[in-house]
Amino acid sequence: MMKHPHTPEMAVDIIAVITVKPKLNEKFPSDDTLSLKFASSDLDTDGQQKPLLGGVATIQNESAEEYKYVAKIQVPKGYGEIGAVIIELKENSTERFIDTVSIANSSSHNSVTFSCTSWVQPKNLIPDQRRIFFSTKSYLPGNTPAGLVKLRAEDLANLRGQKPDGTEDKNERKGFERIYDYDVYNDLGDPDVDMKWKRPVLGGSAQYPYPRRCRTGRPAAVSDPSSEHRGEESFYVPRDEAFSEVKQKMFPANPGKKDKLGSKPFSDFTQIDLMFRDGIEIPPAPHEILRFNISSTLSTMHAPPFVDPSTLQPQPARLVKFPPPEALKRDKFNWLSDSEFARQTLAGLNPYSIQLVKSLPLMSELNPKDYGPQESGFTTQLVQKLIGCSITVEEALAQKKLFVLDYHDTLMQYVTKVRSIKRTTLYGSRTLFFLNSDDTLRPLGIELTRPPMDGKPQWKQVFSPSTHATDAWLWRLAKAHVLAHDSCVHQLVIHWLRTHCCMEPYAIAMNRQLSTMHPIYRLLHPHFRFNMRINSNAREILINAGGIIESTFSAAAYSMEFSSLVYKKEWRFDTQALPEDLIRRGMAERDENAPHGLKLAIKDYPFANDGLMLWDAVLEWMTEYVHHYYPDEKAIKNDKELKAWWKEIMEKGHPDKKKEAGWPALKTPKDLIQIVSTIAWVGCGHHSAVNFIQYAHAGYFPSRPSIARTNMPTEDFDQIPEEFINNPESVLLEAFPSVAQASTVAQTMLILSAHSPDEEYIGSKIEAAWEENPIIAKAFQKLQGRLDNLDKSIDEKNEDSNFKNRRGAGLVPYEVLKPTSSFGVTGKGVPYSVST
Repeated sequence: MMKHPHTPEMAVDIIAVITVKPKLNEKFPSDDTLSLKFASSDLDTDGQQKPLLGGVATIQNESAEEYKYVAKIQVPKGYGEIGAVIIELKENSTERFIDTVSIANSSSHNSVTFSCTSWVQPKNLIPDQRRIFFSTKSYLPGNTPAGLVKLRAEDLANLRGQKPDGTEDKNERKGFERIYDYDVYNDLGDPDVDMKWKRPVLGGSAQYPYPRRCRTGRPAAVSDPSSEHRGEESFYVPRDEAFSEVKQKMFPANPGKKDKLGSKPFSDFTQIDLMFRDGIEIPPAPHEILRFNISSTLSTMHAPPFVDPSTLQPQPARLVKFPPPEALKRDKFNWLSDSEFARQTLAGLNPYSIQLVKSLPLMSELNPKDYGPQESGFTTQLVQKLIGCSITVEEALAQKKLFVLDYHDTLMQYVTKVRSIKRTTLYGSRTLFFLNSDDTLRPLGIELTRPPMDGKPQWKQVFSPSTHATDAWLWRLAKAHVLAHDSCVHQLVIHWLRTHCCMEPYAIAMNRQLSTMHPIYRLLHPHFRFNMRINSNAREILINAGGIIESTFSAAAYSMEFSSLVYKKEWRFDTQALPEDLIRRGMAERDENAPHGLKLAIKDYPFANDGLMLWDAVLEWMTEYVHHYYPDEKAIKNDKELKAWWKEIMEKGHPDKKKEAGWPALKTPKDLIQIVSTIAWVGCGHHSAVNFIQYAHAGYFPSRPSIARTNMPTEDFDQIPEEFINNPESVLLEAFPSVAQASTVAQTMLILSAHSPDEEYIGSKIEAAWEENPIIAKAFQKLQGRLDNLDKSIDEKNEDSNFKNRRGAGLVPYEVLKPTSSFGVTGKGVPYSVST
């Protein structure tokens, strides 16, 4: 921090330069001004706050990218360091995005910069709040300069919406405000439009526990007082959480209406290919909630008018041509490959579900009175038959050669509900794999189970790869069901719940309890960029009643209930860290002599190998950062803001889980390192791994259908229907997503897989507060070095034919955890935050 060099006999003039970034095509009047007030870090000799130094900044320089406002401020003798600046806008002016404030001694080259990167509103909108910015120097609460203590508390009170009497403002939030608060997920339904859109409240009950979202304060729905009314405007998020204009262009402008998607299947595989070759005709009444900026991502062409059968009126049609996904470009027929089906569990967009089989037979934990016999169809005898005679089942278990995708118990609880919806179905499923000597997996079989329903007993059957024509086609159908199950779990649990949803309360608590000058605030702030905005978009059009997920994925109208069930059964904070997650699934065990201290059950596990390198890089960076500010337990104990933050995460952010295991105690620097590393990993590594290769692997939906719509031909039949024997391809196409569903999912995944031009990748740019401290800056340079090594390591492994899960003819190489990327759909790049 600059000490202003002045003598006791005279005052010093300082020049303040405020950099303001305008919106696209925005022009400020030439006589526009900003009011500034500077605060000393010191108190007067009588212990009182020193008077604020005021000034007015006028425009001195402008360009399309930024305006420079300049003010001359006179600093009296003995005033001390300037530690905060308050910026005010004239009444009825427009908001301003303040990028930086730089102050310099007019007679020397010494200067200091306040990194603001925040919106300021005119006084008439928020008359009772002052907009305060602190210098880039970080302070623990107990070390706060005396002159800044009250301003620190005032700024936090503003972010909580705290009134003078200590209560918090519970009015409906406005888009220009910066107030952070919590609420349950009671805004996913829309009962005021139609009671069929009513959905249960998630959070606050034993039946539907859930993390909390940012409170909007909208009134209750008339038709269902437990639900929040959904208005026409975008959902509130605090102003600084809104997308940049560049990023906003990639997303829908508004939610539009809910509409049931057409059920027409693809006529043949040639029609599917047209999506990526000549273009496909979008149905005349497409899902209007999907309003992506198609022109920026898709090639749109006009087609002859289409006659709407409901009105008999011609409707304009259009052909939409999708860019070929990477997997399709490399091997058009890879979706038929059993080895690729297995490889995707280790190097695909959901590498988080595969787990070690520790014993046989596999057993359900569900009540047999409701769901039927608990024993799996994978008996020891059947597994032995599927493995062959080269090894016994006992030896396979002892040598850790059996792995499973087990979606039996979670999905079984929704089979009856989902089957009540037309043109969709569901099973409980288990998929068993065998580990070959070259570290590749071989699928042994798929078990599909239906619980007792409609007066029929439990039905289950194991399907396995076969050279017999009928069994081979049944196997393809079974794979389609399992892939739809995996897509559902990936999207609702691995992606939405564990990254987007669970990160939001961490961000809310951080803004409410950690001052912007707190070192942990500055450490974690990049990992929450745009998280609340993308989550509010999801509540508007993706996970809402009748939204994209309900219309195109297996759990249908019960999708969010399903994610609540998994949150209740499985989620713990401590197992969100990568090493603990791998250990929990039996995919690794601790070994001090192994790389990263973990011995992997499958050595060639691309996600784990790359992920652990990224985890270690983040962990080292977090360790050095934390130890600098918290050398011992005493520093942790004395930090009231830090304690309040962690307590609020548990008690207000995840209150339905606050009494359960998995929460570190936060008593030592080691505890804090584990906490911040876990949060950072979820925001960067976890999310990137499951998000940015969605289009590459699932854009061509036969590779990974989002839904399976028809039952297996063998269910409840003594003989396989002739329809299946005579034309199995049409039966498979009928089970696949419809034309409307497939096109909706493809558009969605194309957008979610794309990086925006202003993406902020981990390690790419040092934050001003980190650069200000030489020790922290040096630690950041080490992080950058480790990330460079990760980038090179990924390239080397992808070129090594010994890594068969990474390299092979027609395979998409695994590079999603390469730290940086260019704009667009690249299949790589690790942004700091969950922002897409």
